[in-house]
Amino acid sequence: MNAQAQFVALSTIVRKEVRRFTRIWMQTLLPPVITMGLYFIIFGNLIGSRIGQMGGFDYMAFVVPGLIMMSVINNSYSNVVSSFFSAKFTKSIEELQVSPTPSYIIMLGYVSGGALRGLLVGAIVTGVSLFFTDMQIKHVGITMLVVLLTALLFAVAGMINAIFAKSFDDISIIPTFVLTPMTYLGGVFYSISLLPEFWQGVSKLNPILYMVNAFRYGVLGVSDVSIAGSLAGIFVFLCIAVVYCLYLLESGKKLRN
Repeated sequence: MNAQAQFVALSTIVRKEVRRFTRIWMQTLLPPVITMGLYFIIFGNLIGSRIGQMGGFDYMAFVVPGLIMMSVINNSYSNVVSSFFSAKFTKSIEELQVSPTPSYIIMLGYVSGGALRGLLVGAIVTGVSLFFTDMQIKHVGITMLVVLLTALLFAVAGMINAIFAKSFDDISIIPTFVLTPMTYLGGVFYSISLLPEFWQGVSKLNPILYMVNAFRYGVLGVSDVSIAGSLAGIFVFLCIAVVYCLYLLESGKKLRN
């Protein structure tokens, strides 16, 4: 398969994925924005006014980067896991596998679609947050790099979940029982400096903590963890996830009956 054919295959998959979530935008784009808006009102205005400052900033300004990252993580993951499992369930993915399309093109197409949805929702949530706080980005490069790597990582993770899933119930287990608790305990709503030393150590085992804090550093210039270590960790996790996802696609063990 030459380069031009690969580009056509990739662009077709990406276009299909983008059309999929933009066509039903009232189900894919609007609900997370409304949810984040409620977080801004409840945690930012109502509760935040009683908390005061967190990490040297108003609580609303502190919590906004975490909520943006939460929306990016959830939407990047959910888009790919639902889309790829639907293709697997209807066996249309088998048509792609028997075609000359390389596995990395299939993965890149679905992951790009999921990452684009995550980034789009993140951008909309950022726009909504401007109604509640004056957000000025301190380090644009770090901010863009963190949000891009995070969106790609969770899009790949969603694809891995879809490959292993055997029913529609299986694609909700990880988001409900793993992803949501890790996100809420990942420093979205608080600084881990408030925790006892033991629980600070436990919190540092949560990879989402590093993503949230790296993004918060890019926006506000403050972080509870090392930024260099956070970026390196996100990149390593992404590489591992990509290699494993490619292995699963190449082997086809979880995709063929």
